[in-house]
Amino acid sequence: MNGQGYRIERDSMGELQVPETALWGAQTQRAVENFPVSDLRMPRSFIRALGLIKGAAARANYELELLAPEIAEAIAEAAREVEQGDHDDQFPVDVFQTGSGTSSNMNANEVIARLASDRLGKAVHPNDHVNMGQSSNDVIPTAIHVSACLALHEQLLPALEGLEQQIRDKAAALEGRVKTGRTHLMDAMPVSFAQELGGWATQVGHGAERIRASLPRLEALAQGGTAVGTGINAPPSFGARVAGLIAERTGVPFTPCADRFEALSSQDAAVEMHGQLRTVAVSLMKIANDLRWMNSGPLAGLGEIALPALQPGSSIMPGKVNPVIPESVAMVSAQVMGNDTTLAVAGQSGNFQLNVMLPVVGYNLLQSIGLLANASRLLGDKAIAGFTVNEGRIGEALDRNPILVTALNAVIGYEKGAEIAKTAYKEGRPIMEVAREHTDLSEEALQRLLDPAALTRGGIQK
Repeated sequence: MNGQGYRIERDSMGELQVPETALWGAQTQRAVENFPVSDLRMPRSFIRALGLIKGAAARANYELELLAPEIAEAIAEAAREVEQGDHDDQFPVDVFQTGSGTSSNMNANEVIARLASDRLGKAVHPNDHVNMGQSSNDVIPTAIHVSACLALHEQLLPALEGLEQQIRDKAAALEGRVKTGRTHLMDAMPVSFAQELGGWATQVGHGAERIRASLPRLEALAQGGTAVGTGINAPPSFGARVAGLIAERTGVPFTPCADRFEALSSQDAAVEMHGQLRTVAVSLMKIANDLRWMNSGPLAGLGEIALPALQPGSSIMPGKVNPVIPESVAMVSAQVMGNDTTLAVAGQSGNFQLNVMLPVVGYNLLQSIGLLANASRLLGDKAIAGFTVNEGRIGEALDRNPILVTALNAVIGYEKGAEIAKTAYKEGRPIMEVAREHTDLSEEALQRLLDPAALTRGGIQK
C-alpha cells in the first residue's frame, strides 16, 4: 500500500495503482483508465453469465484433473458469488472497450481470483487458474449466448406469453362489440373488438414463436474454441463439459457449438435473434399506435376507447390525460430497432477468426430483451387490461359509416352502392336511411344486410 488509498498491482506490462478496496487487479485497472468512454457498463445478466462460465470451467478442470480440488472449489464458490450479483460493483469496465471483451473477461478472472485466494488462504492466479482452458475469444461469445438465453427464458418469453393472454382475455370480454374498421385510416367495413384484438394477440404469439425457433442456435456455446477456434490449451472435452455444467445449473439446454471457428469469428446467432426482437418491437409499436388512435380525443379524435388515466398529461393544460403507456412502448420499440442496426453493423465486424465488437453485441442484445420484456408487461397491465369502450361513440360511427353499403353490392351493384355512400356522406345521414330512398329493398332485407354484427362474419348476407 502507498498510504493514499491505493495498492500496487503488477501485470506483464508493469506496475500501476489500484484502489485499495477493489477486488480487481492490474488488467481491469488498465481498462478503467484506457476506456473512459461512457457511463455504460456490462449488464447484470452478462456478469451473471461470466460467473456461470468461470464456475463451470473450474469444475470441468477439476474433473479433468487439471486443477487441485481445493483450488477448483474456491474458484467455483467465488464464481457463484459473482453469478448471484454479490460483487457487481467490482465490474467497472466500460462497454466500449477492447472489441474482444478481454477486459471484461480479465475483470472476472481477477475478481474471482482475489475472492478465491482470500477463501483459500493462498494465491489463486487469474490466468493460470481461473482462466484455465479458456480465452477471452471463447468466453465472451459464450457469455453473450448464455446471458441472452437466460434473459429470454426468464424475462421476455414469459412477458410475451402474459401479454398475449391478457389481449385474448380482453378480446373475450369484448365479444360481440362491433366497431368501424379502418383501412388507410379511413372508414371501412365493421370488425369486432375481438377480431381486432385477436390480430394483436396473434402478432405477439408469433413473436414468441420466432424467438423459440432461433433459440437452438443461441444455446450453442463457443467455449472450448479458445484463441482462434482450434482449442489450443484446452482438452478436447472441455467445451462440452462446460456447456453441460451450465445447462445443469440453469435448466437451459446449452450445447457445445458444432463449429468453433464460426462461433468465434461471427455473431450470426445474436444477429438472428435480434432480428426476431426487432419483429417483436414492430408488433408492439403497431399495437401501441392502434391504442393511441383508438383513445384519441376525447372529443376531436376517434374516442373509441378510454385508456386508464395514469397521470396528468400537461403542465399547462389542466385535465389533459395522455396515452403514456403506448407512448412508452413505442419509444422502446424505436430503441430496439436502433439496436438492431447496431447489431447488424457489429455482426459484420468478424475479421478473420474473431468478431471485434463483442461487448456492444452483448450490451445491445441484452438491453433489447430487457426493454421488450418490461414494455410488454406494462402494455398488458396498464393499457390492455384496463381500457374501456365508449359505446355511444362506437354506435354513432357505425350508424353513419357509408362503407356499410358494401354489403349491398351483390344485390344492387357497385355503382348504385357508390351513389348511396356518397349521398350518405355528403348529407351526414345514416346509410340505412339513404338506402331506403334509393333501393327497392324491404326494411327487413335492409336491416339484415346492413347489420354491422352480421357483417363482421363475412360472406354474402342472405
